[in-house]
Amino acid sequence: MVEDTPTLSIGEVSERTGLSVHALRFYEHEGLFVNTVRRGPGGRRVYSQDDVAWLDVCIILRASGLPVTALRRYAGLVREGAGNEEERLALMREHQERVTTEIGRLTESLDLIRYKVGVYEDVVDQGSAAAHRCHAPSPSADEERAPLIHHEAVVQ
Repeated sequence: MVEDTPTLSIGEVSERTGLSVHALRFYEHEGLFVNTVRRGPGGRRVYSQDDVAWLDVCIILRASGLPVTALRRYAGLVREGAGNEEERLALMREHQERVTTEIGRLTESLDLIRYKVGVYEDVVDQGSAAAHRCHAPSPSADEERAPLIHHEAVVQ
């Protein structure tokens, strides 16, 4: 019986996922697909909707900082099927911890940026008389900004 699943070209998958054709070939070469990329007549790559859905997962995991080696391992575990859920869970928990730590770092950075925006808004609103205050927060800064005060080199 002939399979009636619609197939997509590499260009169509590129458009749908935002990954370049080069990146799609790289993903295939690195073993990041769960299913083997099929070839159509003439040897051209053909993809299924399942392939696109898997790529969406890969894109999110990569954007969150998951290394290619870990993504390759995860794809391999998924490819193997049931029975390795504990290993998948461990991999995802480890990555969750890294992402949580990075969110903490980014939150600290955002706090500093918000502080600097406030300082420069004050300077702009008050004119040049307040300009001397834009290099470091004053000792009387709000308590919630206190952790940032100790990083004078960063504040400048």
